[in-house]
Order: sequence, then C-alpha cells, then structure tokens
Amino acid sequence: MAEKQTLPVLPLRGSVIFPGVTSPIGVGRPGTLRAIEAAVKRGDGLIFAVAQRDTAEEPNPEMLYTMGVVARIGQIQRGLGGVQLLLQGEGRANALQYQSADGYLTAEIVRVTEIPPENEADPSFQALYRETRERAMELGEKRGLPEEVLHNVMDSVTEPGPFADLVAGYVELPVAEKQALLETLAVEDRLRRVLVHVQRQISLLEAQEEIKSQVQEELGERQREMFLREQMKAIQKELGEDDQNREIEELRQKLAALELPREARVEVDRELARLERAGRESMEAQVIRTYLEWIAELPWNTRSDDNLDLPHAAAVLDEDHYGLKDVKDRVLEFLAVRQLRARRLADEVDRHGECPLESLLTDRDTANPALKSPKPDSPKVITDQVEAKARAMARGPILLFVGPPGVGKTSIAKSIARALGRKYVRAALGGVRDEADIRGHRRTYVGAMPGRIIQGMKQAGTKNPVFLLDELDKLGISFQGDPASALLEVLDPAQNDTFTDHYLNVPFDLSEVLFIATANFIQNIPSPLLDRMEVVEFAGYTEREKAEIAKAYLIPRQIEEAGLSGHGLQFTDDAVMTIISQYTREAGVRQLERQIGAVARKLARKLASGEAVDATIDPADIRDLLGRPRVHPERIGDRNEVGVATGLYYTPAGGDIMFVEAAIRRLETPLPSTSSADSITPATGWGQVALILTGQLGEVMKESARAALTYAATHARELQIPRDRLGSIEVHIHVPAGAIPKDGPSAGVAMATALVSAMSGRPVRRDVAMTGEITLRGRVLPIGGVKEKVLGAHRAGITEVILPKANEADIEDIPDEVRSQLRFHLTETLEQVLEIALEPQPVPHPQPDDSQPREPTPASHAS
Repeated sequence: MAEKQTLPVLPLRGSVIFPGVTSPIGVGRPGTLRAIEAAVKRGDGLIFAVAQRDTAEEPNPEMLYTMGVVARIGQIQRGLGGVQLLLQGEGRANALQYQSADGYLTAEIVRVTEIPPENEADPSFQALYRETRERAMELGEKRGLPEEVLHNVMDSVTEPGPFADLVAGYVELPVAEKQALLETLAVEDRLRRVLVHVQRQISLLEAQEEIKSQVQEELGERQREMFLREQMKAIQKELGEDDQNREIEELRQKLAALELPREARVEVDRELARLERAGRESMEAQVIRTYLEWIAELPWNTRSDDNLDLPHAAAVLDEDHYGLKDVKDRVLEFLAVRQLRARRLADEVDRHGECPLESLLTDRDTANPALKSPKPDSPKVITDQVEAKARAMARGPILLFVGPPGVGKTSIAKSIARALGRKYVRAALGGVRDEADIRGHRRTYVGAMPGRIIQGMKQAGTKNPVFLLDELDKLGISFQGDPASALLEVLDPAQNDTFTDHYLNVPFDLSEVLFIATANFIQNIPSPLLDRMEVVEFAGYTEREKAEIAKAYLIPRQIEEAGLSGHGLQFTDDAVMTIISQYTREAGVRQLERQIGAVARKLARKLASGEAVDATIDPADIRDLLGRPRVHPERIGDRNEVGVATGLYYTPAGGDIMFVEAAIRRLETPLPSTSSADSITPATGWGQVALILTGQLGEVMKESARAALTYAATHARELQIPRDRLGSIEVHIHVPAGAIPKDGPSAGVAMATALVSAMSGRPVRRDVAMTGEITLRGRVLPIGGVKEKVLGAHRAGITEVILPKANEADIEDIPDEVRSQLRFHLTETLEQVLEIALEPQPVPHPQPDDSQPREPTPASHAS
C-alpha cells in the first residue's frame, strides 16, 4: 500500500503543473505564502501543487481538484508584489483530505504511479509516440522557438510518459483540459490526447498565418484602391461629377427652398461657401455640414393648422380630464381669440381687395423681414400674405401650471395639443443646471449641439407646437450658468420671435409656440421668469372628484392593463372611497391609480390560478386584497379640550388638520438666566414666563408662538386669565408629529387659541378648525392655500372653519359640495377668533394651596 504523506497545499489559479516540468509561479496570497514557508521549514521543500476549479481569491477544499503534483520548491525571489519561485514537478498524487491549519491548507496525500503500455514494442504504440514527437517539434517551430533549443529539450526526454507530461505542460489549454491530462494515468491514452491537442494547436496557428497573409494582401489592395480613388476623384473634379459637389448641391437646394430670415440666409450662404472650400475629410467640413443640416431640418415656415372648433376642443378636454375648469377655460379663450382674429382678417381681405400688404401691417409687423415683400399683383397673393400676418399675430400664451404632484399638469398639456390639432413636445428641466442645455453650445466646442428648445422644435417639425417645459421649479444653477436666466428670452413674448441659440447663431421665431410650464413650488421660480408667465393653479382633488376620476379613467385603464376587460369587474362606490381614504394620502391621483392597479393585478392572479372571483368589488374585498389600511389621517377630536386647538396646514400633497397643544406650569423658583427655554418674556404684572416650543417648529412658527404669548400677557384681563397664572410660569407649546419639520405663519391663530385656552381654562371647540397669521396687536392677516386647507378640514370631519377676513374671496374656489357642508367664520382680530373657538364658560381653575409645602422645581426643568 502507498505511503501517506501530509504536505502544505499550493493552490494554482489558471494553471496546472505536470511531473518533470519546471514552472515559474507567482505567489501573493497570504495563505499560499504561509504554505510555502511551511514547505521550506520542512527541509525538503516539498509542496502539493493542485489546481483550483475557479479563480476564487481564498480557496477552500471544495474548490480544489483531488489530483495534483508533488513539487519541489527551487529558486525563490521575493519582491514588492509577492514571491516568485520555480517549482519542479516530481510525481502525481491524490489528496485524501484537505485541512486548514495556521492560516494555510494542508493535504494528506498518496502518490500514484502511471500505467505503462502493455507492450512498448508494439508498432502502433511506437507510431503514436513518434507522431507525437514530430507534431510537438512542428508546433515548437511554428511558435518561433529556436531549433537548437527544441532539439535539446526534446532529446532530454526519451520515455513516453514523461514526454507526454512535458508537451502537456507547454501546450495552451484550459485548466479543465490540462487537469484531465494530469488525471490520465495510462501513458498510451495520455499520448493520444496530447497528440490531439497538439494537432489542434498546429491547425490554429496555420489558420492564423493564413488570415495574416490575407490581411497583408488586403492592405496592399486597399492602398492601391486608395491611390486609384484619388486619381478618380481628380478626374471627377475636372468633370464636375464629384460626390462632395453633389452632396453640397443637394444641401444647397434644400436650403434654398426654405423661407429664411435675412440674417439666417446670410449665415447659410457664408457657411455653404466655406463648405465648398473645405476638404471633404477635414474636421471643419464635418462641423459645417452638421450645422447646415440642422438649419435645413428646422421648421422655419411649417405650421400645423389650428382646429378652432370650440365645441370639439371642449369635448377633447373633458374626455381626457375631469374638472380643471380654470385650465380648460383658458384654452377655450385662446381658441376664441384665434377664431375672432381669423374672421377679422378675412373681412379685411374682402374689404381691401388688391391693396398693398403694408396697409394691413402694424409697426411691429413692418419690422419683420419675413412679412416684407414686393407689392402683390393678384388677390391670391394678398390673401397669402394676410394669412401669413394672421399666423404671425397668433402669438401663443405662456402658461405656468402650478400644483401638487399627480393632479394632471403634464397630461393636460397633451390634451391641449390634441384639442388644438398641434404637435406636442416635452422638455424635462428637472436637474438642468447648464445654460447650454437651453441655449445650446457654441460651435467652437467639439461635439457642440443646439439646446433643448431648438431640439424640441426639430422634433415637432412645426413652428407652432405645444411645448411643455416640465418641472420648471427644479432648475439648478452652477458655475456653468443659470438656465432660468436663459429661459427669460424663451418665455418673453416680446423677445422670443428672435430667439438666438448659441449653436445656430441666427434668430429663430418662437412666437407661435404655445409654451406650457409646470411646477410644484412657485416660490422656487425666479421673479423675472415668473413675471413672464400666466399662472394657472392646480388645487388638490376632493375625495368626490377622486372617486369620479377613478371611475371614469383610472379603473377602466388599470382593468385593461391587467387583461381583465372581458370579465365584467365592477368597483362599488364604497370600494373606491375605501381606497381613497384608507390607502392613499395625496392631492393628486397617482397613488390612487397604483392602488387600483394593485387590486387589478391581484384579481388577475386569482383568475389565472383558476380561483373564483366576484365580479363586484366591495370594501371587504379591498381589505382582503390590499391588506390593512396604510393611511391614518388626522380626524376631528373626540371632545372639547383645554389647551388643544385644531389648525390647518398645506403641503404639496394637499391640506390637512393639525393639533396645537399648550400646557401651563407654575414655577415656584425664578428661572435662572442660563435657562435653555426658547424665550423668557417678562410682562407687566407677571413674573418670569418661560416659553418652550417643541415639534420641530421653524423660525416663523416660533415667532408666531412668541407673538401669541405676548398678546396673552398684555390682554390677560380681557381674556379672563386667572390671577394665579400671573406669576412665574412655564408655557409649553407642542405640535405633534415631531419627526416632521413645520414652518409658516398660518398657525398663529391656532397657537394663540391653544395658549389662551390653557391659561384661561376655557376648552376649545373640537369642531372648529382655524388658520391665519397674527400680530402683536391681535390682528388676523391673510394666508395662502385656503382651498387645500378647507378640503383637508372637510375630510377630517370639521364643520366650522375660521379664516381671515382678507381671504373671503378664496372661498369661491372651494367646490360647492364642500362649501355647502361647512360654516365659515371670517375674522379680523384674535378677539373674534377666541369668541368663536372657545367655550363661553371657563372651567373652574383650582387655586394653589400655599399652606402645603411644594417640592422645589429645578431650574433645568425649564429646558
């Protein structure tokens, strides 16, 4: 039985060592270095070299083959990148087991011997051996090895087995195939396999040589062809048949067919002359040709005919969107103006007959070269020119749609284009921070191209598309310029008829484009840019409006997308309201559509699985399909409480109610000057008053709280505040949802109401919500977002709303069905607010018992 032996393991990545072959190995892995050190310390320098199945950085026993080679470490050289050593393979061995010790692998091995041929003198074996030697010699010669070196190496090995290992060690093979040769113990089989691989290598080298010679011949042919082509080009140039001349002529004809402004025509002619002088293959010619192609592809005079049918436009807008009355009215007004202009100009043509065009042009029109022309000779020319004037006069409005996400700002722009019969182009401006994105790059830069405005006009193919500038409030600013400033010219009706892109460097008329911009936060838009646009505000939808949108648009679309069209599924009204109120919290309908889509997909899965599905979807089905409710909106309070007032707030997701809580604590010891309270406010007749504000309040809300405290201190008698509250007290105002930052002046009346309630002991009515800014004198100032706040109050179950008197006109924006269910109180002073919000009779306030000793209150508690 063969003797067992334990040796350090040298894992090999991408290589296999054969017995009798000396191989250089680079080592850098820590475990492998430790294995080499262990082998050197043994004294005999023996190590078990075995190939890895993959190229893992730190191999484990499962990654190593079983058969390897017992090798002796020869020369060792250490360097910065690791260790270089020579391994001399001595014999094959099988690993019985691998173990890990001291940071490297060891293997218990048993040496194996090869199986000699049954009869070495057999002619077939001798022929196999001789053929292998000859083919190996041929392979070495084809690889370019010196003949003398080949003979020395080949003659040094005379036995068939070692010779097969020698050739296998130098043949380029994948690791798996080399490992298969190593594991082939029968000498005759190994020789036959080596011969096959050597023959494949020879065939591959012969194919490479053939390809190389073909390439050399082809290069020679190409050089000859290039020379002939140059001669042909010279001949064609003499004959005027040059391809470049043909391309330039085609481009010239295309540009000549355009009705370009005078400045553009001069620039085009100049660039055409430069292109003719430039060489065909020069970089300058490529830049000029690209520029002229951009000029030729822009819609200088191509227009789409507007559909001025008002009933048709109204039907299209109503078909695509529910509500949005202000936007639809603005579009119909635009169409009505266009229609009246067209009638007036047609009457002028009938009245003037063959009169000169200049009699119909305004001062601005006469300054436009595109409208100047020789005096017409026929009524038809007059009609064409007046039509051109009508189109020039039809300057599109520049609209800005402002509102929370998901209310239909972007989608209605498509509907407007469809209603007008115009092309639709969209440019997403979110994250744009380079002026060149708007105005283009100058042609001096490599890879220059026009800005998004000119690119959009080329995409539209007409000069009067509906151009949507999406997310205008998300424009950035960087050292590369301010894109918002670049838009000033684009969105100015007095300037955009001569918009000059840096790449084109000639004026382009944008006056007939209907620009529509969208934004979520109007305060993020610079004032000069905002001044150039007509703002149309999109408010959040009421729950009833969302339900109507879901039934008319969202549910049919999601049922179609889920493949449920033929199954007769119906959502009950209660089911739709359940999704709206318990699974969504938004001003728009995007999240609502996602939830409806989730219901449709779950139903589709059930149907595809063969389960029975009820065709009518009710609230119970919604609960089963969507799980527990995800949204828990604020609801009206359970009872009237002291120190708790209901305020209103507005976010891009819509409006809602919030509770403002106030609590009063009497202090027995004066506050030190180092107290960490937000404010220490001395008041006439009062002791020291510490104000603590919590709930992540912004600076504006903190100032509102200080103003409310000062008002209460100066009007204590009128507010029926007990005398025991006139000592040193601590006032704590808290707004729940402390993880959410809050700011704004509109919570002033709610803070003041909660504070006065806590001081006077009078409960605040739970059915009353309020909003408004306050002053030190108790005046109530107007605020914004009235519609969204009132809708939020209505959703929460509030029945009475206190608003500033100055916001009375905003009540008209509230939907009738909501307005009819609420009672509005318009106030000008805080005294009026308190009279409505507080219960008339104060709750008896217990007087402190001075005879009972109290624990001293640490000053740090005020923080």
